[in-house]
Amino acid sequence: MPSSKSNLMLSGDISNFREMSTTSLIENNGYQDSVYINAAKIFQGIRNEKPQDKILVRYGNELVPSLPDFKDECSQRSSYELAFSALKYQDLLENILLDSCFYPCQSIPDELTSLIVVMLYDLQDRKFQARQISDEEESIPEVRDVERYLYSFKTKLAAALARCRIKHDALSIEYILPETLRKQEQRASALPLYAWINTLKSSLEDIYKELKKEGFTKVESVSDFEGYTYCLDKHCHDVLVFPASLKEEILNLELFTGYKLILQDKSRSLAVHSVKALLNMDDDIIVAHIGSRLTAAHMSVLSNQSTSKVFVCGVKSQAKEVELKELFTRMECGSMC
Repeated sequence: MPSSKSNLMLSGDISNFREMSTTSLIENNGYQDSVYINAAKIFQGIRNEKPQDKILVRYGNELVPSLPDFKDECSQRSSYELAFSALKYQDLLENILLDSCFYPCQSIPDELTSLIVVMLYDLQDRKFQARQISDEEESIPEVRDVERYLYSFKTKLAAALARCRIKHDALSIEYILPETLRKQEQRASALPLYAWINTLKSSLEDIYKELKKEGFTKVESVSDFEGYTYCLDKHCHDVLVFPASLKEEILNLELFTGYKLILQDKSRSLAVHSVKALLNMDDDIIVAHIGSRLTAAHMSVLSNQSTSKVFVCGVKSQAKEVELKELFTRMECGSMC
């Protein structure tokens, strides 16, 4: 196992990092309050606007000036996924609100309609079951108010959804979508998973051995995937590729929880390798205007064998600096100042 560590330095004032390993989705039983708020803000900005003469559900504009504030990358991903899911089914969700007589709602202002829509999508996705809330979770009054009101209407909302499915002869809401969109989603869900090797904590050979112990078999390419298999990426020498169907299983492996393997989109790894190819032995690196701490860490890992230093900019508070230092320490990415 490599013992040397690369130099990773922090300075503040350029970009804002939003990446940690907190889980925002609580075992399919709902999201944290902050995810609903952020998803509502995103949805407010991307929702389909209808002609004035066809508007039945009105959205206020109070959420527009306020940008999402993500706790970490996981909550950011969850917020965007929830917002775009609501966008995909916007017409259906609005019809449910109208058919159930939930909307118009005298006790909830139009400024919170986006919040209602994203929370309704999640509620029906949970089969109208109550959300499990952690005692440690920060409570947001608007979320709790909308949640209580939606849940008080759950029978009427579920009935409205059932009528819509009967009308479209659909087993689930996915079948209400156009066929072209369903096929696009199927292709997207089948895309393989990419994970880069943190060579500061483990070597490629050790990773192979540990994966073999876990029942994984190394194959030549993605086309050979079947069951618990993986392969080495053709473009990045430190990136492994896994079948999409194994996401939950691999994230629970000690290799991932121990930061030996880092799950990240291949485009991020390609960017890091492209920079590395242009570096001379003593060149330093400034990471600016980037939203991923893991990308900065990957750059640090790749430059470990040289005298290069990686300057990570954009830490705007002492609390965020502490979080970064803790993450980089766990990943053994070296000292920071």
